[in-house]
Amino acid sequence: MSAVVLALIAAVLFGAMAATLGVAFQRSSDAEAGALVTALVALAVTGLLSLNAVPGGDVWPFLLTGLIAPGGSQMLYVLAVKEVGASRSAVIMGAGPLVAVTIALTILGEPLEAALVVGAVLIVLGVVALASERDRPEHLRLIGLVFALGSTVFFATRDNIVRWLAEDTTVDPQLAAATTIVSGSAVMAAYVLVLRGRRMPADVMRAFRPFAVPGVLWGLSYAAIFEAFYRGRVSVVSPLIATEALFGVLLAALIVGRSELIGRHVIVAAALIVCGGILIGVFR
Repeated sequence: MSAVVLALIAAVLFGAMAATLGVAFQRSSDAEAGALVTALVALAVTGLLSLNAVPGGDVWPFLLTGLIAPGGSQMLYVLAVKEVGASRSAVIMGAGPLVAVTIALTILGEPLEAALVVGAVLIVLGVVALASERDRPEHLRLIGLVFALGSTVFFATRDNIVRWLAEDTTVDPQLAAATTIVSGSAVMAAYVLVLRGRRMPADVMRAFRPFAVPGVLWGLSYAAIFEAFYRGRVSVVSPLIATEALFGVLLAALIVGRSELIGRHVIVAAALIVCGGILIGVFR
């Protein structure tokens, strides 16, 4: 299966994960325990997919990568969905290519071209359109956009690191995906333990049922992402994954319903951000 197909599958699954998180928050408001549940379920999914992996290579670089994403990214993303909704969080995640290309320009020394500037401007305009909307539900808070942006930075950093590691490693992609979730889950478990202490096991058990489905979808999406990065460049895969913004908005409208209040600003923001991401990917 090609990197393009795998990236699109990952985008659909991630958009579905965002939408089902919105449903989960209708049943439970515990974002921290919910984030840990999604990580543990995703670990089970990727662990099962890696059972046939041929052992080989050093997995420790992937353990370190997992501290960034999903260690920091998933917790921030779940908090974002809680504070600003599934559709808006998915839209912000579409800005991933801008973050990825910024890393490439500043750290990897890639040349700055006009198309990249135009793509960046489109993404920024999309974020501005989303931040300036006035018809969002009253219970949604703008701090959620900050959480989503932070999660996007972590995810984009992960994308560049995984692609860099994939060029020389002999570690199976599914084993690599599971390994990152191991360390990411450990980070989230430590965070929840500090917050909850002895209440953590009971809180996690209560959150399991609402957040299990998002965890399955996220695990499958994560597996597809790693397979895609093992087959294609970040400049190809990342913009395609960024289409999760459109899938997230569509699925949130279908699954979550009217509580999202998906209006003109959200649709325009999604379109601008996805177009900007594709432009960056095509001309990078």
